[in-house]
Amino acid sequence: MQETPFCLSVGHILPFTMSESNSTDFTNPSTFILLGIPGLEAAHVWISIPFCAIYAIAILGNFTILFIVKTEPSLHGPMYYFLCMLAVTDLVLSTSILPKMLSIFWFYSREINFNACLTQMYFILSFSVIESGILVAMAFDRYVAICDPLRHSITLKNPVVAKIGLAMVLRGIMLILPHPFLARRWPYCRTNIIPHTYCEHIAVVKLACADISLSSYYSLSVAFFVIGLDVFFIAVSYTQILRAIFSLPTKDARLKTFGTCGSHLCVILASYIPHLFSALMQRFGHNVALHFHVLMANMNLLVPPMLNPIIYGVKTQQIRNRLLQLFTHKGT
Repeated sequence: MQETPFCLSVGHILPFTMSESNSTDFTNPSTFILLGIPGLEAAHVWISIPFCAIYAIAILGNFTILFIVKTEPSLHGPMYYFLCMLAVTDLVLSTSILPKMLSIFWFYSREINFNACLTQMYFILSFSVIESGILVAMAFDRYVAICDPLRHSITLKNPVVAKIGLAMVLRGIMLILPHPFLARRWPYCRTNIIPHTYCEHIAVVKLACADISLSSYYSLSVAFFVIGLDVFFIAVSYTQILRAIFSLPTKDARLKTFGTCGSHLCVILASYIPHLFSALMQRFGHNVALHFHVLMANMNLLVPPMLNPIIYGVKTQQIRNRLLQLFTHKGT
């Protein structure tokens, strides 16, 4: 859910934008033009290869997780239900970005309808918030399982898991809903060129010829309170988890217990560390080239959906065993 400063670099490509767009005023543009990765247009086809591979791995990995959990009754529990929610969120998030990006890289299809642009923006932001909420729910599940194991099956019954998942979805839907409505109300009279591969929120609203402080402050508030509180709750959960683990009598017991939440901890790090790096780059990387900002923004959104199923497939024994059974059965 990062807010990147790509719009601040629009001036770097102004000669290009003036040659490709009308300089006349327009209040509601029918379309925006996505440049892709400014400065690296000649390498778009080559850049598309790793992005396409990332997308293919994300699709295959997350669908595999969903299939394994659905077909294995022993995995019908809170941890794996939350994992399925995470997989669906990752599928939607990556699919919101990659198809349009590849159409830009392969077919020079840079135009995107104004409403489609706002819809893409909404899906990216809302599902980023939903994913963060699911990670909090998974941290709570691990906290109950390790710190109060006798009450785990009572506390996290299926209806409770469903309500938590629904609450995370509604939170993402409602908190992000003002973004496209605010973006729609601004008059656009400068240019319809977006120096990006997708409709990044700030890059879009910065094109408006109006005071967009309301959009900026609301976006900052959501980022601070949602992501900030989510990270805080996760940190509190794992502080209690680590205290419970280190209080165990033997090293083997500590390692075994820590292994039950190791995959989730890796997913948390894979999700939040890129966003932290992006935030630091925004704060201190004003002289960084625009194309590097764009590449990092795409990697921040696309790499976690690829890594999450891999991490759970490698570090979760039940999923790994079921996956090996599938391949063994096919090989016999």
